[in-house]
Parts: sequence; C-alpha cells; structure tokens
Amino acid sequence: MNPVAEASPAPGAPPSRPAIEARSLYRFFRAGDEETLALQGVTLSATAGEVIAVVGPSGSGKSTLLACLAGIDEPDGGSVTIAGRRMSHQTEPARARIRAQMVGMLFQSGNLFDHLSVEANVELAQHLADRSVRTRPADLLAAVGLTARAGSLPRTLSGGEAARAGLAVALANDPAVLLADEPTGELDTSTEATVLELLAAAAERGAAVLVASHSPAVAAAADRVVALADGRVVQ
Repeated sequence: MNPVAEASPAPGAPPSRPAIEARSLYRFFRAGDEETLALQGVTLSATAGEVIAVVGPSGSGKSTLLACLAGIDEPDGGSVTIAGRRMSHQTEPARARIRAQMVGMLFQSGNLFDHLSVEANVELAQHLADRSVRTRPADLLAAVGLTARAGSLPRTLSGGEAARAGLAVALANDPAVLLADEPTGELDTSTEATVLELLAAAAERGAAVLVASHSPAVAAAADRVVALADGRVVQ
C-alpha cells in the first residue's frame, strides 16, 4: 500500500465522489455531571481504492469515529455520507440497510457468530446485504486462505484464521467502504502482514479502507494517515 499519485480528471469531467465523507462530526457522552467530548468537529473523506490509517492514543476518538462512520452510533452534530447516501441522522432500520449493503466491518474482537460455520457467517452477511450480484462464499474464503476451514466453527480457529475469517465476512457484501478497528491488535507480526496485504487487496478492488490502529505497521502501509487527539484531527 504505497502512496500513489492521483490521476488528473479529464477536462470537463465531474470530480469523483468520495466513497465516504464525514463533515464536522461531534459526539458527546454524559455520565451524571461528567461530559466526555469524544469527537470535536472531525472532518475526513476517503476515495475508492484508498487506505487510510486513523491513529492516536487510547481515548482519542478512533473507535467512536468508526462507529459513527458505520452508522452504529449517531453523531450529535455533523453528517456522514457513503457513496452519496446519507448515513447519519436516519432511522436505525435505514442505517442498518445502508450498512448491510455498503459497509464492511472488521473488529479486533471479531465479527463472527460462534454457532455458525465460517462459510455460514459469510452467507449470512450476503443475505443481509440482499444483493443479487455476489462473490461466492467459497471464492471469498479462498481469497483469504481459508478454504479448508469453511465448515469450522469460530472457536476452533487460531487468532490469524479468525482475523482472516472476519475479513471474509467484512468483504461479503462487496462493500464500498471497509472499516477496521484494531484488526491486528492481537496478531503476531507475520499474521499482521498477511491481514494488511488482504486489506490492500480490498482497496485494489475498489473499496475505501479506513483502519483505526496503534500499530506502526498499519500506519506505514497506509496511503494516508489521519491522527486524532482529544477528538480532533491533528494531522
């Protein structure tokens, strides 16, 4: 995932629309008399094929940002759009529909249902997306090197296998945007490199990839780094 020069648009051509765009996001949390300002006017965008590392210390707002981008959490101010469709300030069913169709999510704790096989987890994600054109589950699992583990339950997987299975689920809906929160936090160096290669491959297929991470390897492999501190973009 080395930085690449952007091609200039043809004369008169409209500018390309961001795959995802966040404008002036604010998020506050209250507990009694205490108020935490988790996001304070965060603005960012990502285009198809771009890999962005979101970095910052614990408590800087990385996970809150990804949750708002995915429509899992609602910002108190600002807006999120995905491929031109408004995600924020919609009803939960509307956000869930957009998320199922256009967003892939990969988290450190995994995105697998324990009672379903690896292949069944992929099939479920595709069913929820309700899209007629799909990559076969077998092809997705082959792409992440898990063909032999298709029928296995998540609890039988190694850490690296679970990370790759989670990525297959995240890619099951052919997402416009792939959001990953500390996906390599518990992996060894070799497995982390494999996951980063798979994320790069997802970007090459056209997804905008945003990875929140403390890992220097993630930041080094990204096309661009966005640094957060105290809920603000500082770099």
